[in-house]
Amino acid sequence: MSGSFPPELMAANIARFASLRGSANAYVDTSMPNCRRTKFNIVGLGVTENEVDPSLRPNIALPAASFNVGMLECENGQGTAPHSHETEEFFMPLIGNWRVFWLDGETEHSAELAPFDSVMFPVGCFRWFRYVGEGKGRLLTIIGGPAGKVDYLPGYEEETAARTGQRRNADGTLASAES
Repeated sequence: MSGSFPPELMAANIARFASLRGSANAYVDTSMPNCRRTKFNIVGLGVTENEVDPSLRPNIALPAASFNVGMLECENGQGTAPHSHETEEFFMPLIGNWRVFWLDGETEHSAELAPFDSVMFPVGCFRWFRYVGEGKGRLLTIIGGPAGKVDYLPGYEEETAARTGQRRNADGTLASAES
């Protein structure tokens, strides 16, 4: 049985790369050294800490109730702070090589991924990554639902607030240190 899928409906399901909206202020860690990146929410659940930035609304407006597809873009040496989610997270480099890191207890491990290699991190695993290629790199991200906010390593949020003035509210949304 087939439903009705007119061109107008399907047009709302298309996000053209050339017109994607994104923001360099999606998370508390984006103001920290080695964590500068642009986040593009393509479809699905909101997974950013900056919920008031209209550039972080999903580029495909139709709802996706149980996942988020996004893309990150950054320069060499940039990436994320160590963080974990209450869901799985999948990464696939689209442009350039990326090094992914994770903690096994107190032990740090890493692996380098080339374009179209993939990795999935389980629930609760602290993970982070750095772009190690040339020019701007792009990384596809898929996060399961319910995404919730990220958890950072103990002490990281306090260090971020002290160095940059950025902190998170109790609900995990981005706030300034002055508020």
